[in-house]
Amino acid sequence: MEQRTHTTEDGKPVIVLTPTGRLDITTAWQFRLKLQECISNVSPYVVVNLGQVHFIDSSGLTSLVAGMRDADKVNGSFRICNVHPEAKLVFEVTMMDSVFAIFDTEAEALEEIPPRILN
Repeated sequence: MEQRTHTTEDGKPVIVLTPTGRLDITTAWQFRLKLQECISNVSPYVVVNLGQVHFIDSSGLTSLVAGMRDADKVNGSFRICNVHPEAKLVFEVTMMDSVFAIFDTEAEALEEIPPRILN
């Protein structure tokens, strides 16, 4: 899994994670831990590029939902982009495409990351 940090024009660090292969019961736990680590220790702003993930099962979707909740808890942002056509069907059938902020490209997902609201 590739991990990069992108800095927005206003200086916010955004973690870009690019998992590869399958996001299923055998890989979802490791991915979930990586999301937690990034959100807790690096930045509450995350973009997950799914262009290299050709298969997602319910475990993979659960890890994505958990990451989105973790980011929301700290007033961050969780976006998904570049969903592989084979995996896109899973989002549509489960109606998760209406739950996540999904963008066609990574560049679109990185645009206009909302400001962090401090309590």
